[in-house]
Amino acid sequence: MAVQPDHAFLLRQTRVLCASYAHWTGRALIDSNDESVGQRLWQAPFAVVSHGTQDDPIFNYGNVCALDLFRMDWREFTQLPSRLSAEPLAREERERLLQRVTAHGFVDDYAGMRIASDGTRFMIQNATVWNLLDENGTYCGQAARFDRP
Repeated sequence: MAVQPDHAFLLRQTRVLCASYAHWTGRALIDSNDESVGQRLWQAPFAVVSHGTQDDPIFNYGNVCALDLFRMDWREFTQLPSRLSAEPLAREERERLLQRVTAHGFVDDYAGMRIASDGTRFMIQNATVWNLLDENGTYCGQAARFDRP
């Protein structure tokens, strides 16, 4: 049986994702403010991923759509350094994007090739990438939202 995130983590991370997205973009990430928001984001028809603040950031969230695209389960995905989701030649471009997000809070025009665990490549387009802020306004990582290719 695949490991799933615990409910408390899912709810806490969903709140950070949604509040930070609204802070930077002025838009709602998901249409819900009640207790079901965690489950609704988890099962959304678009991908949402996030990573933490480590020197080599590791994914700490991927909803069902993202896990399906990357062909990983929760445990595999949340052990993956986010830089490894991009092709080696695209990693410099990805790093420039993350620096741009750090400087401006978010971008909503990102496109790039990604690699699934089985080597399949897929293109993400018109992705929104944003800085994550915790409930105290402290930077705690970055996230991305993109549609299924």
